[in-house]
Amino acid sequence: MKTVRTGVIGIGNMGTAHASWISDGLVRGMTLSAVCDTDAARRDFCRGRFQNVPCFSDPYELISSGTVDAVIIAVPHPMHAELASAALKNGLHVLTEKPVDISVSKAEKLGELARVSNRVFGIMFNQRTDPLFARAREIVRSGGIGELIRSVWVVTNWYRTGAYYDSGSWRATWKGEGGGVLLNQAPHNLDLWQWICGMPVKLSAQCDVGRHHNVEVEDDATLLVRYENGAVGTFITSTGEYPGTNRLEISGDRGRLLLEDGRLKYWKLKKSVREVSLESKENSPSISCDYEEFLPETEGKGHVGILENFAEAVLYGKELLAPGTDGIYELMLSNAAYLSSWKNGEWLTLPIDGDEFDKILNQRIAASSLRETKIKKSDGTDHSARWKVKW
Repeated sequence: MKTVRTGVIGIGNMGTAHASWISDGLVRGMTLSAVCDTDAARRDFCRGRFQNVPCFSDPYELISSGTVDAVIIAVPHPMHAELASAALKNGLHVLTEKPVDISVSKAEKLGELARVSNRVFGIMFNQRTDPLFARAREIVRSGGIGELIRSVWVVTNWYRTGAYYDSGSWRATWKGEGGGVLLNQAPHNLDLWQWICGMPVKLSAQCDVGRHHNVEVEDDATLLVRYENGAVGTFITSTGEYPGTNRLEISGDRGRLLLEDGRLKYWKLKKSVREVSLESKENSPSISCDYEEFLPETEGKGHVGILENFAEAVLYGKELLAPGTDGIYELMLSNAAYLSSWKNGEWLTLPIDGDEFDKILNQRIAASSLRETKIKKSDGTDHSARWKVKW
């Protein structure tokens, strides 16, 4: 196999972009071999845009067709695990859009299936390709700031309008999307947060439903976490602020990182703050430190980088930058945030009780209704700036 015959399931905004990149020859190691959408209008679009590429109306028919080696799943979130499982059982490699699903219990079952399938299973955490976040992870995980004390991420530059929510009937509904800003925009940030700092052991959250838009899910959320060593973290996100902020600050006993305005600032202390506290005779001494700034020359390869990495994993066994099972960690954070908020901000121990979460989620899904679609879907030409890291 010299190229991965790839099918894209779901030709909405994101699926159209994936199919376009592959069809236009921008992804090394991939060939667009099939597309699928349940919407007849989108299939008509595909026949014009991706000529001579088989077009399916049923994802299960594509999965069992023998026309592809791998599938990219870009459908509404509640269908991710179901379709990924079907593809793995049919011997296909799978790359799913984020989040891996809406329920961590379903994600864990999918992860177990992937582990025994001997197939490649990846997730579209495209912001892991950004050298700024990769450098931050390297510093923190190598002990460059010592023991973690605090992490604070304010990412409120996910501004969206009512027209955005009207662009898909599934958007901003429990039935169609399974959540709001934490399930749609913030998964990238939640993933990077735990990818860099590690997973917390406790969480409390407040998720504000329809604070800025006419939606039935949260468009504003604040998470508080506690790490195993006693360190604390805060995560704030919203789709209702403009221009918004994207600022990640990580403090340790031997240094501090600040990621803002597209650069990383790094203060590395010569002595631990705890060591100085015990030894110094001064009330508020200055601690000697080294300082550096990191301004990446490129933004990273984004979605195309994840696609190429996935193809290399299939073809040559290369390690995935974003394994699908990593999606469980990010989803655990958002599920825990919802459950805590539903329980009036109660502190929860991670991992959460998946059965309890599923019971309450299913109640909300049962009472949910899909939105009226008013806005034309993407033709694949407007995606380049929308999904870049914004500072």
